[in-house]
Amino acid sequence: MTAAPASRTYDAVIVGGGHNGLVAAAYLARAGRSVLVLERLDHTGGAAVSTRPFTGVDARLSRYSYLVSLLPAKIVRDLGLDFRLRTRTISSYTPTERDGRPTGLLVGGGERRTREAFARLTGSEREYRSWQRFYAMTGRVARHVFPTLTEPLPTRDALRRTVDDEEAWRTLFEEPIGVAVEKHFTDDLVRGVVLTDALIGTFADAHDPSLRQNRCFLYHVIGGGTGAWEVPVGGMGALTDALADAARAAGAVVATGHEAVRIDTDGRTAEVTHRTADGEAVAAARHVLVNASPHALAALTGDTPPPPDEGAQLKVNMLLERLPRLRDTSVDPREAFAGTFHIAEGYGQLADAYRRAAAGEPPTAPPSEIYCHSLTDPSILGPDLASRGYHTLTLFGLHTPARLFARDNDAVREELLTSTLAQLDAHLAEPLADCLATDADGRPCLEARSPLDLERDLELPGGNIFHRELSWPHAQDGTGRWGVETRHANVLLCGAGAVRGGGVSGVPGHNAAMAVLETTGKT
Repeated sequence: MTAAPASRTYDAVIVGGGHNGLVAAAYLARAGRSVLVLERLDHTGGAAVSTRPFTGVDARLSRYSYLVSLLPAKIVRDLGLDFRLRTRTISSYTPTERDGRPTGLLVGGGERRTREAFARLTGSEREYRSWQRFYAMTGRVARHVFPTLTEPLPTRDALRRTVDDEEAWRTLFEEPIGVAVEKHFTDDLVRGVVLTDALIGTFADAHDPSLRQNRCFLYHVIGGGTGAWEVPVGGMGALTDALADAARAAGAVVATGHEAVRIDTDGRTAEVTHRTADGEAVAAARHVLVNASPHALAALTGDTPPPPDEGAQLKVNMLLERLPRLRDTSVDPREAFAGTFHIAEGYGQLADAYRRAAAGEPPTAPPSEIYCHSLTDPSILGPDLASRGYHTLTLFGLHTPARLFARDNDAVREELLTSTLAQLDAHLAEPLADCLATDADGRPCLEARSPLDLERDLELPGGNIFHRELSWPHAQDGTGRWGVETRHANVLLCGAGAVRGGGVSGVPGHNAAMAVLETTGKT
């Protein structure tokens, strides 16, 4: 536990030391504000941490959040972060079987290789040309929309004018994304690869009229103005460690082992009651920034919580003694696993998995995607493991909503893990189990987390990795100027549940800090 100083009044008290709270703390402290960060755990980072989950094994895995796309370079520059990202040379590989033979689609490694891979799979270049046109369109949208994330919320009409492309606007903001996928592509596998970006942590059908899948898709293709997903060097904890260092260096007090239990405010001043193993204390503040879910905010302020939005993912971390060989011998496993390795994610398979889960049954062929961090960044492995050819694998399963685990979390998690790995094994030339490393106690280096596990470990309502449904990146009724405002004038929401939150971005933290500085003057 890192102790907070004796009771005093701060310009800002930040509840929660996850990456967004640390971004806000660093900005405010650098602007000369007195800042106290209260973190209930004995470490900062929230879901963006690196840990050694396997007993006696020197491998630091990004245990929960694991890739970076939405973090603006502006935040890294503004805060002077000692933090690096690496680009994956391969975007994705999707194995399948056609005409009784193993094959697949490799995207990346240069335009020629990608074009040839599409032609081998589909028999012509038509799908590749459609792929180029479709992602040229999302790229144009990304270049226009991404810079607005760290600005005051635009109106819907203003954002539409910024996009300046009526077809793109209709495709992404008005029609279910399934319409565009089916219009632009004919191959079932290609359609599925495109759709997956609409389903990460989001339980929806391609044609869901709520368009929650569109919002998910939008955030997955606009990151950095390019949509590229990058690997954090040193693991995700390297980012939050750099943020904590920046906040402390600027003068913020970061107190771990301090759980906020109540916020009292009259709109001008506030008091945050927090608890440690030694008892309770109170910190006074002009502003309180809550880096937690809207449900946690409501509990702290005594307000009515919003309806919960369940999570829908199975997260699996693994350490291997070697990468498994593939049935498709035309692809090197070091390339196939370097990008996103799609499993059971054909368009029809995704629809089937959704229908089964919506009916309350675990998918029999669970869709998932895998990537190997250590191929791009071996620094997360100890020297001995790296020299022996060990590798990490991160698996993210789709269409596994929290409701499925309610009857028996452990049993359903094990059932889905078994089914998921069986889908992977169908494309391997050797069982994955033969490649798994073992820990110091002789147990396989594999851990799985359901939405209910994430709710327990990280206090994510329903295990939702976005805290609630993702929002459109424009103003709506009640969203406020920055999308972080609450009904209490001096209490702001700076976690993933803010407008334009979700993912590892730091955007809500930045925007909450800007809202405070606008109110109080930047100097």
